[in-house]
Amino acid sequence: MIHVELQNASTTPSSLPSEQLLTLWATAATRRENAEMVIRVVDKGESAELNSQYRGKTGATNVLSFPFIAPPGVETDILGDLLICAPIVENEAQEQGKNPLAHWAHMVVHGVLHLQGYDHIDENEAVIMESEEIAIMNGLGFPNPYEEAD
Repeated sequence: MIHVELQNASTTPSSLPSEQLLTLWATAATRRENAEMVIRVVDKGESAELNSQYRGKTGATNVLSFPFIAPPGVETDILGDLLICAPIVENEAQEQGKNPLAHWAHMVVHGVLHLQGYDHIDENEAVIMESEEIAIMNGLGFPNPYEEAD
Protein backbone atom coordinates (compact mmCIF):
# COMPACT_ATOMS: atom_id res chain seq x y z
CA MET A 1 0.00 0.00 0.00
CA ILE A 2 1.21 3.48 -0.86
CA HIS A 3 0.48 6.18 1.71
CA VAL A 4 0.73 9.85 0.72
CA GLU A 5 0.45 12.64 3.26
CA LEU A 6 -0.58 15.87 1.56
CA GLN A 7 0.58 19.15 3.07
CA ASN A 8 -0.85 22.19 1.31
CA ALA A 9 1.23 25.19 2.37
CA SER A 10 0.42 27.18 -0.78
CA THR A 11 -1.67 30.33 -0.66
CA THR A 12 -1.74 30.52 -4.45
CA PRO A 13 -5.13 29.74 -5.96
CA SER A 14 -4.49 26.75 -8.18
CA SER A 15 -6.08 23.65 -9.53
CA LEU A 16 -4.49 21.52 -6.83
CA PRO A 17 -5.45 17.92 -7.52
CA SER A 18 -7.17 15.91 -4.82
CA GLU A 19 -5.23 13.78 -2.38
CA GLN A 20 -6.77 10.74 -4.11
CA LEU A 21 -5.33 11.76 -7.49
CA LEU A 22 -1.93 12.57 -6.01
CA THR A 23 -1.92 9.14 -4.36
CA LEU A 24 -2.96 7.44 -7.61
CA TRP A 25 -0.11 9.10 -9.51
CA ALA A 26 2.44 8.38 -6.77
CA THR A 27 1.32 4.75 -6.66
CA ALA A 28 1.75 4.40 -10.42
CA ALA A 29 5.35 5.62 -10.14
CA THR A 30 6.30 3.61 -7.06
CA ARG A 31 8.22 0.40 -7.65
CA ARG A 32 7.63 -0.89 -4.13
CA GLU A 33 4.64 -2.68 -2.68
CA ASN A 34 4.60 -0.48 0.42
CA ALA A 35 5.76 3.10 0.59
CA GLU A 36 5.13 6.29 2.51
CA MET A 37 5.81 9.82 1.32
CA VAL A 38 4.87 13.41 1.91
CA ILE A 39 3.80 15.69 -0.91
CA ARG A 40 4.09 19.29 0.23
CA VAL A 41 2.59 21.94 -2.05
CA VAL A 42 4.25 25.32 -1.59
CA ASP A 43 4.60 28.81 -3.03
CA LYS A 44 7.68 30.27 -4.70
CA GLY A 45 9.30 31.54 -1.48
CA GLU A 46 9.61 28.16 0.21
CA SER A 47 10.62 26.47 -3.04
CA ALA A 48 13.34 29.06 -3.71
CA GLU A 49 14.67 28.82 -0.15
CA LEU A 50 14.97 25.02 -0.25
CA ASN A 51 16.29 25.00 -3.83
CA SER A 52 19.07 27.34 -2.71
CA GLN A 53 19.77 25.48 0.54
CA TYR A 54 19.86 21.95 -0.87
CA ARG A 55 20.80 22.38 -4.53
CA GLY A 56 22.70 25.67 -4.52
CA LYS A 57 20.37 27.03 -7.21
CA THR A 58 18.67 30.40 -7.28
CA GLY A 59 14.91 30.71 -7.56
CA ALA A 60 11.90 28.49 -7.23
CA THR A 61 11.57 25.23 -9.16
CA ASN A 62 8.65 22.98 -10.05
CA VAL A 63 9.52 19.94 -7.91
CA LEU A 64 12.16 19.06 -5.34
CA SER A 65 12.70 15.51 -4.12
CA PHE A 66 14.13 14.61 -0.74
CA PRO A 67 14.72 10.84 -0.55
CA PHE A 68 14.74 9.34 2.93
CA ILE A 69 17.96 7.50 3.74
CA ALA A 70 17.47 5.10 6.61
CA PRO A 71 20.32 4.41 9.01
CA PRO A 72 22.20 1.15 8.33
CA GLY A 73 20.23 -1.88 9.46
CA VAL A 74 16.92 0.00 9.65
CA GLU A 75 14.21 -1.07 7.25
CA THR A 76 11.46 1.40 6.44
CA ASP A 77 8.73 2.06 3.92
CA ILE A 78 9.48 5.80 3.91
CA LEU A 79 10.50 6.98 0.44
CA GLY A 80 10.85 10.66 1.32
CA ASP A 81 9.30 14.03 0.62
CA LEU A 82 8.27 15.85 -2.54
CA LEU A 83 7.97 19.61 -2.59
CA ILE A 84 5.86 20.89 -5.48
CA CYS A 85 5.60 24.61 -6.21
CA ALA A 86 1.99 25.30 -7.21
CA PRO A 87 2.54 28.62 -9.04
CA ILE A 88 5.46 27.20 -11.04
CA VAL A 89 3.46 24.12 -12.07
CA GLU A 90 0.47 26.27 -13.03
CA ASN A 91 2.63 28.72 -15.02
CA GLU A 92 4.53 25.95 -16.81
CA ALA A 93 1.29 24.22 -17.83
CA GLN A 94 -0.09 27.46 -19.23
CA GLU A 95 3.16 28.47 -20.99
CA GLN A 96 3.61 25.00 -22.48
CA GLY A 97 -0.04 24.63 -23.49
CA LYS A 98 -0.46 21.54 -21.32
CA ASN A 99 -3.47 20.32 -19.40
CA PRO A 100 -2.76 21.47 -15.81
CA LEU A 101 -3.85 18.11 -14.38
CA ALA A 102 -1.46 16.27 -16.72
CA HIS A 103 1.38 18.56 -15.67
CA TRP A 104 0.62 17.99 -11.97
CA ALA A 105 0.63 14.24 -12.62
CA HIS A 106 3.97 14.53 -14.40
CA MET A 107 5.52 16.46 -11.50
CA VAL A 108 4.38 13.76 -9.05
CA VAL A 109 5.64 10.91 -11.28
CA HIS A 110 8.94 12.72 -11.90
CA GLY A 111 9.45 13.41 -8.20
CA VAL A 112 8.56 9.89 -7.08
CA LEU A 113 11.05 8.44 -9.57
CA HIS A 114 13.71 10.72 -8.07
CA LEU A 115 12.81 9.41 -4.60
CA GLN A 116 13.62 5.93 -5.91
CA GLY A 117 17.03 6.84 -7.28
CA TYR A 118 16.24 7.81 -10.86
CA ASP A 119 18.06 10.86 -12.18
CA HIS A 120 18.66 12.80 -15.37
CA ILE A 121 22.10 14.26 -14.75
CA ASP A 122 23.67 12.58 -17.77
CA GLU A 123 22.12 11.67 -21.10
CA ASN A 124 21.91 7.91 -20.45
CA GLU A 125 20.17 8.45 -17.10
CA ALA A 126 17.83 10.99 -18.71
CA VAL A 127 16.79 8.52 -21.43
CA ILE A 128 16.01 5.84 -18.84
CA MET A 129 14.12 8.19 -16.53
CA GLU A 130 12.15 9.87 -19.32
CA SER A 131 11.18 6.46 -20.76
CA GLU A 132 9.81 5.46 -17.35
CA GLU A 133 7.93 8.75 -17.03
CA ILE A 134 6.38 8.42 -20.51
CA ALA A 135 5.27 4.82 -19.82
CA ILE A 136 3.76 5.74 -16.44
CA MET A 137 2.01 8.82 -17.83
CA ASN A 138 0.62 6.80 -20.75
CA GLY A 139 -0.58 4.15 -18.28
CA LEU A 140 -2.43 6.90 -16.42
CA GLY A 141 -4.06 8.07 -19.65
CA PHE A 142 -1.89 11.15 -20.17
CA PRO A 143 0.19 12.01 -23.25
CA ASN A 144 3.98 12.00 -23.43
CA PRO A 145 4.98 14.95 -21.20
CA TYR A 146 8.06 15.63 -23.33
CA GLU A 147 6.20 16.19 -26.59
CA GLU A 148 5.22 19.70 -27.58
CA ALA A 149 1.56 20.49 -27.00
CA ASP A 150 -0.52 21.24 -30.10
